[in-house]
Amino acid sequence: MPMPTPTRGNGPSSPVRLAADTGGTFTDLVVEQADAVRLYKASTTPHDPAEGILDAIALAAADAGRSTESFLADVEVFIHGTTRAINAILTNTTARTALLATRGHPDMLLLREGGRTDAFNWSYGYPDPYIPRALTFEIDERIGSQGEVVHPLQEGSTVEVLARMAELEVESVAVCLLWSIANPAHELALGELIERHLPGVPFTLSHALNPTLREYRRASCAAIDASLKPLMTVYLRGLEDRLRASGFAGRLLMVTSSGGVVDAADMAAAPIHSVNSGPAMAPIAGRYYAALDGLSEDAVVADTGGTSYDVALVRRGRIPVTRETWLGLEYEGHITGFPAVDVRSVGAGGGSIAWIDSGGLLHVGPQSASADPGPVCYSRGGTEPTVTDAAVVLGYIDPDYFLGGKMALDAAASERAVAERVGAPLGLDANEAAAAIMAVATERMIQSIEEITVNQGVDPRTAVLIGGGGAAGLNAVAIARRLGSPRVVIPQAGAVLSARGALMSDLMSEYATAFFAGSDAFDHARAGEILEELRGRCLRFAERSRVKAEPQIDYVAEARYRHQVWQIDVPLHAGLDAPEGLGRLIEDFHSVHEEIYAVRDERAVIEVVNLRARVTCPLGGGVADTIALEPAGSEPAARTAYFSGAGAVEAAIWRLEAMRPGTLVEGPAIVESSFTTIVLNPGASAERSASGSLVITPQIEAPARGRAHARVGSSGTDVPPSGAVDSPEAVA
Repeated sequence: MPMPTPTRGNGPSSPVRLAADTGGTFTDLVVEQADAVRLYKASTTPHDPAEGILDAIALAAADAGRSTESFLADVEVFIHGTTRAINAILTNTTARTALLATRGHPDMLLLREGGRTDAFNWSYGYPDPYIPRALTFEIDERIGSQGEVVHPLQEGSTVEVLARMAELEVESVAVCLLWSIANPAHELALGELIERHLPGVPFTLSHALNPTLREYRRASCAAIDASLKPLMTVYLRGLEDRLRASGFAGRLLMVTSSGGVVDAADMAAAPIHSVNSGPAMAPIAGRYYAALDGLSEDAVVADTGGTSYDVALVRRGRIPVTRETWLGLEYEGHITGFPAVDVRSVGAGGGSIAWIDSGGLLHVGPQSASADPGPVCYSRGGTEPTVTDAAVVLGYIDPDYFLGGKMALDAAASERAVAERVGAPLGLDANEAAAAIMAVATERMIQSIEEITVNQGVDPRTAVLIGGGGAAGLNAVAIARRLGSPRVVIPQAGAVLSARGALMSDLMSEYATAFFAGSDAFDHARAGEILEELRGRCLRFAERSRVKAEPQIDYVAEARYRHQVWQIDVPLHAGLDAPEGLGRLIEDFHSVHEEIYAVRDERAVIEVVNLRARVTCPLGGGVADTIALEPAGSEPAARTAYFSGAGAVEAAIWRLEAMRPGTLVEGPAIVESSFTTIVLNPGASAERSASGSLVITPQIEAPARGRAHARVGSSGTDVPPSGAVDSPEAVA
């Protein structure tokens, strides 16, 4: 299903950069060549994601009038984002993984950090650990908190443990020993023993992967990483082999959850960085589009795919990151332990299924029709109505122009499914039932935005709403009105926002070293040594990256007031080998702490618990979107569309590619492109900007605090808390 812009590249010899994002329903491809950007979509193939990628590449090659082999031969860089890792975790299809822990401490993954979602509800037990107790083995050894050897590693008993693991057909090993961050000798020795007695079995050492002070986070991080190594190694090797066989001779890069990219080999060595990596690219593109027309440095970036709704923030031009990324519900899921772009995901996309519970309430998601069988209107065997089916019934999506007319939709089947599965139980006609589906989906999306804005002290009325994903335009105006957002921007490349962001990203890596010191007795010499060591590791990464541009290195101290439980990140603007640098850190810490918690205590001692360095190597690129223009028609077309509160009305139908910059559209109207459908409710207006984006003024209403009416039902209770994912499909 190709959906190219009319402008082609500058000939077969022009170098090409590609980015592909594999979603739950569609695989998005962005082609950057010379001064042109082209966009494509192909159906995702869940049984073999590489097939969907190659299908999208074949569409791009055909559009350029070339064979796939000839086209791929000119590709210098191919950037890939995938949900392969997170879906494997959530569907429990990772490798059979064992955990090696210090004797007496086998329950790190069970006890965790003691948190509970409901502190006074004792009716449920502990959640299952990521690695079961039956595959957790205790090792005779002990390192003290100062790095001293309390009890030497007993090689004989350790070899017996490894033999037992071989009998159990363990496929991967995670190692997390007490205080390995103070002295890694025993973890390193264990690694050598694993290589000797379990040849070919991959393993992860916690001190090398994530040298954080907190034991559970090191253990969880190592366990997740180790469990993914066999799967992701096979996947990445298979993808690269198939690309090479098809003519690709360039560099394969993978998207990370921290907002950068790394070489495929580096990702295979530490696949935990691929968890939730796809959604991390959308805010990078969102930041670009928010600033492109000078609208705002603050933005809410919402990426609406076929199976999920992913929300992130841009604050003062910066993208917030978090270490509180849980796979599943907070405290009940599994924490990754790594800094990652703060993205909240909820199962409310175009393919989310509408269903009635036993109490007669309407819910939307988190179940999804995904790519197979897809919504009812796809005619692929789906029987449950989805958000896409509701949009077809309401007249928002033209069944004859879906994906630029490359895929015909069965509108009658959508109407039957909505009427029978939702309308009849609620006593509503098809239009009212479809509007109810859209309203509940909108409420779920609003709640996820409030989680990341209002609940963190951010006023969404000061931020522009960036709509990305193929289904972004269906209810963007309704969302903006409820939040009070002054503007909505739907970029021309918004339907492939994550893939577009991947081409704007840079090679990036982060290194950390444990360092504990109070401001009242600070070890300046050791701090200076650690920062110099981190700088050396960053420079070695930059050298391996083969990027000509000068690398940028940023340093961060994880710090807290003495006796606080949690630390915060404070950027370092000076070295710590002298009192002046420490003084700057102290002042910056007070400011950051006050911004987050509205409290500063200048009399308190500040403790540094970790030092980190991030290296960024610019990849270049940055080609602006090509403004797609077709010959303008005499007048826009019209069709009947249904809007809550207005009923069925005649809506003007505009082609985005036929709108010149400066063209103003008044709602009710629908703006269609080969990529997406943008609904302008009555009272809203939109203008095509010079950059090609559609900038919408939603006619702001006072944000309501209520939820959907009881008859329609609120599915807000199943929206997960911070950093959680509520279904395997909610990460596409």
